Amino acid sequence: MSTTDGTMRRRPDLSSVGTTLEAIERNVTGVVRGKPREVRLALVTLLAEGHLLVEDVPGVGKTMLAKALARSIDCSVARVQFTPDLLPSDVTGVTVYSPDTGDFEFRPGPIFANLVLGDEINRAGPKTQSALLESMEERTVTIDGTTHELARPFMVIATQNPIELEGTYPLPEAQRDRFLMRISIGYPHQDDELEILRTHGGVDRVRELRPVADAAAVADAILAIRDVHVDDAVARYLVALCRATRAHPEVELGASPRASLALLRACRAAAAVAGRDYVVPDDAKELAPHVLPHRLILRPEAQLAGHDPLHVVLDVVDGVPAPTE
Repeated sequence: MSTTDGTMRRRPDLSSVGTTLEAIERNVTGVVRGKPREVRLALVTLLAEGHLLVEDVPGVGKTMLAKALARSIDCSVARVQFTPDLLPSDVTGVTVYSPDTGDFEFRPGPIFANLVLGDEINRAGPKTQSALLESMEERTVTIDGTTHELARPFMVIATQNPIELEGTYPLPEAQRDRFLMRISIGYPHQDDELEILRTHGGVDRVRELRPVADAAAVADAILAIRDVHVDDAVARYLVALCRATRAHPEVELGASPRASLALLRACRAAAAVAGRDYVVPDDAKELAPHVLPHRLILRPEAQLAGHDPLHVVLDVVDGVPAPTE
């Protein structure tokens, strides 16, 4: 692999990134109490070069998870509070006239950071939401005919409140499909909630976090994860899971090939986080309920019956036989 100066750069060894992953995970779990699975899923999303949608009720730690992950990495971080009057240029940037030089200059917006924290993304209007599409998928921003490259690594962690409908705009299907995963934090266990009172009652533990890795180390880890082996039988299993959603009687629109690629990247990252250089079917079984449901559209009769996409995915995982060798 060549660098920007034309020299060859050796692809990092997968075993060398284990220390970095453990340090980040330990740093975040020290603040987000009782949610090791959600922390690991956030780390998997980062390493899979994806974006994370955290959907849950207020006060359960959605923003804290995003902030803790951002502060654990020495990189550029930007936070956007989405509101109904937020303009697309407030996110992507704007070209302005400079009296000093007599030229038009581009002033980048918060989307040019390594980690972008978007609070209450469903409060923004459709135009602002659509402004994120190109940056999340292509990792570029086009303004006034000029295309600007975004930083590497690049990840959007967006939160939304599912119970508050007034003043919100539901994310369209195309926007949801750009998120690698959608997770929920959930209420903590009683003992974990008591520990939260002890540790967060007097000080802001997130502000006390110190970076344990930098952007270059994360970029190396992302590069190394591409070497994680995926056997042909496992790849066929991933495809079978996605194709089964399209044939499910309750589904109007099933998982697309983009979803298959997202599941593959997530499985590779999960294997690396677990210390393996190969993917196993259990990786797909664990990640499918987080990668696939938000990409499905159910038939109207299924929605009226109170069914949800998660149960469809769980049904598919139970019904598709996994490779045993």
